[in-house]
Amino acid sequence: MIKEFKEFISRGNVVDLAVGVIIGGAFSTIVSSLVDDILMPIIGMILGGVNFSGLSITLGNAHIMYGAFIQNVIDFLIVAFCVFLFVKFVNELSKLGHHKKEEVKQEAVVETELSILKEIRDELKGKKEKKTKKTK
Repeated sequence: MIKEFKEFISRGNVVDLAVGVIIGGAFSTIVSSLVDDILMPIIGMILGGVNFSGLSITLGNAHIMYGAFIQNVIDFLIVAFCVFLFVKFVNELSKLGHHKKEEVKQEAVVETELSILKEIRDELKGKKEKKTKKTK
């Protein structure tokens, strides 16, 4: 079981996932600051000075802070959109690299086929020349 665990941990996917989680946590802090410090004040100003973080309802002894929830939803949407843009960008780069690899492979195939055809032509010319020399 320990051996299997070592194999699992040493796989590239686990390391990539760990790096992704760490970067995601740091990115989340940046996005929260963007939302809290820049976007929400602008949105609040547009909506007539409403501060979402202060929005709440008190029901009996329960203090329901739905403004914080709205802010978290906006955080999530911004993070999701940024991740979407990043993945789209990486996929485009990957496609670009894949097309270049395909072009190189196709050129290599054409080059190989062309060289083989030239060799065949040269051999046929050689045989034709030998036949012409024998008949003379």
